[in-house]
Amino acid sequence: MARRVRRRFRGGRIIDLGAGHGLLAQIMLLLDDSSSSALVVDKALPPSGARLHEVLVQAWPRLSGRISFVASALEDVGILPTDVVVSSHACGALTDRVLDLAAAARARVAVLPCCHDLATSDADELAGWVDGPVAIDIMRALRLKQQGYRIWTQAIPATVTPKNRLLLGEPAAEGDGPHNRGTFPRSAGTP
Repeated sequence: MARRVRRRFRGGRIIDLGAGHGLLAQIMLLLDDSSSSALVVDKALPPSGARLHEVLVQAWPRLSGRISFVASALEDVGILPTDVVVSSHACGALTDRVLDLAAAARARVAVLPCCHDLATSDADELAGWVDGPVAIDIMRALRLKQQGYRIWTQAIPATVTPKNRLLLGEPAAEGDGPHNRGTFPRSAGTP
């Protein structure tokens, strides 16, 4: 996920929400020094998180002093428009919360949804055509697009993770008309 996000989004503070150990944020900093810092946020940080960070800093000293770990509610985090908000294996409604928080700040965002809750998610319109988790993620992508975001949808190889649909979005540039906002690529030969 880190490599895919970095291919699309450079610079800005990394905010890893529902981050656990914060491995995604740390890898993103290692892949691209255009981000000066990262904020790792989870409601409860794992006890082994500090030790893992120490081991990573020993191997890659340039991580030292660039990452803050915060045990907090996601809604208490101040997100800036220049940030890159990420969440890997964002279980159930966590994906929607991350998307909503990023969109409210007009920040770039990337999520890898997980553990879809079919009972509470918005998939009714598509559930007759595609399986529930796919329908939920399609609705998430469309909702982000409707909020004025340009979106990209990708799949990470299933051999890496079976929960492999990656949704990326950034606010459409000023002056972009609706025809340029988050359009899905057309197939070859389609007018």
